[in-house]
Amino acid sequence: MWLAPPGEPPDPVFLSLLSVPHQVLHGSHDLPGAHLLDLVSIMDRLRVACPWDREQTHASLLRYLLEEAYEAAEAIENSDPAALREEIGDVMFQAFFHARIAAEQPAADGGFTIDDVADTLAAKLVRRHPHVFGTTRVSSAADVNANWEEIKKAERAAKAALSGGSPDGAVAPSALDGVPFGQPALTLAAQLQRRAERAGITVHDDGADTIGGALMDLVARARGAGLDPELELRAAARRFADAVREQERLTGAPELLGSAEE
Repeated sequence: MWLAPPGEPPDPVFLSLLSVPHQVLHGSHDLPGAHLLDLVSIMDRLRVACPWDREQTHASLLRYLLEEAYEAAEAIENSDPAALREEIGDVMFQAFFHARIAAEQPAADGGFTIDDVADTLAAKLVRRHPHVFGTTRVSSAADVNANWEEIKKAERAAKAALSGGSPDGAVAPSALDGVPFGQPALTLAAQLQRRAERAGITVHDDGADTIGGALMDLVARARGAGLDPELELRAAARRFADAVREQERLTGAPELLGSAEE
């Protein structure tokens, strides 16, 4: 057996010395995802050996989960692949951290492991892609989206049946089930409007003459134009920040006056 250095072809001189039929077998690399096992081991050690990591809970880590997601979004907006690589890692670390904390609880009390997380995700991906893993036929991305919505609708109904859909349950299934109200307000408004629209529900906002009502109207206008209101506002905020910095460059940065709300 002769092992070629990584990235180099077999030595032709060595091959010429072989007097019998031969076959060159290239050594295999790690399978994709193999290095994630290293993260599992590191997370286990951090949870035991680091005083700060030992004290964390799902609640105490919540701010970091949100912050890391926004930092990854900023890397995408800046078209910075090096930063994106790092920020995706930070988001991944949060997932591993939460799974490690959950693993400390018995399954009967809601505990789960990182493998449980992976199994749940894998099952969901297969279930929501019957055109890839099943026999469903699609001809466009629009067909995929339509199937996706129908599958999610069935999933929401099943969850509602488990949590409160029995005859003595107080909560009926809703088109809004599963909408996270902790997300940014513009994104929340857009998702609520999409859900209502798909359910064929029209709502007349009694507070349309308020600032909030006006913003809801703007969200509807953005969606009607095929735009994401959250991304549109973020883009406008970036243009505003660029304009402010340009004015500071031209006139000299003014003395910063802090306020109680910043």
